[in-house]
Amino acid sequence: MSIRIPIGSRVFAPSWIFTLLTIALCVAFFYLGRWQWDRGELRQAEYDRFASGAERVIPLGAQGIDQVQRFQRISVVGHMDPSRQFLLDNRSYQGRAGFEVLTPLQRPNARVVLVDRGWVPFSGLRDRLPGVALESHETVTIVGRVDNLPTPGLASGRAAPNPQAPWPKVTAFPSMAQLSTALGVPLEPGIVLLDPKEADGYVRDWHPPGMEPIRHWSYAVQWWSFGVVLLVLWLGLSLRKVGQKP
Repeated sequence: MSIRIPIGSRVFAPSWIFTLLTIALCVAFFYLGRWQWDRGELRQAEYDRFASGAERVIPLGAQGIDQVQRFQRISVVGHMDPSRQFLLDNRSYQGRAGFEVLTPLQRPNARVVLVDRGWVPFSGLRDRLPGVALESHETVTIVGRVDNLPTPGLASGRAAPNPQAPWPKVTAFPSMAQLSTALGVPLEPGIVLLDPKEADGYVRDWHPPGMEPIRHWSYAVQWWSFGVVLLVLWLGLSLRKVGQKP
């Protein structure tokens, strides 16, 4: 049974196969768009938390870093260990390859937290690592944001620190347990992103990881636009002149 609806000098007679295919694709485009929209809202929530975390600086005191909300700015007391640092590989900035420098901070309560001192460019030679030495070994109070270790999109991007390699050790998206093993001491579960105004840091253009919310929302609109275009195409191809065969 076919549908035939006369409209002036034409007749609306859609093909069943084309109609079912159009419905299936439109449903898929709708849910893909909804998925991107929801991801945009999640990303916006992260950006909002990032912005609210900058409103004030909370002294960490004796509490663990895991007791503070992610992206919150804190002040923490301790002394840096410049002799055992990590260079986090595969980190780019404005299209340039480089490393992020992770330096252990020994706190007075025996806790150790990694401080991300920022991004340094890749020299172009694997055997010529950037200089990341620290001149001061005194007790300092630093300010930064609480965050998680960066993670890759795929597990294949991981590489634990080489136990035989000299310090600073190059590593690509390690787990906190792997870094703890390399240092030989327990590490706190989060890291501190050193504030841009703090001394002894490098490029620190911090922002939540991943795409901006607007990009997810633009992808959502694109998927929904595909559905609208497909519907218009279905209507146009289903409208035929009287007497024209489907």
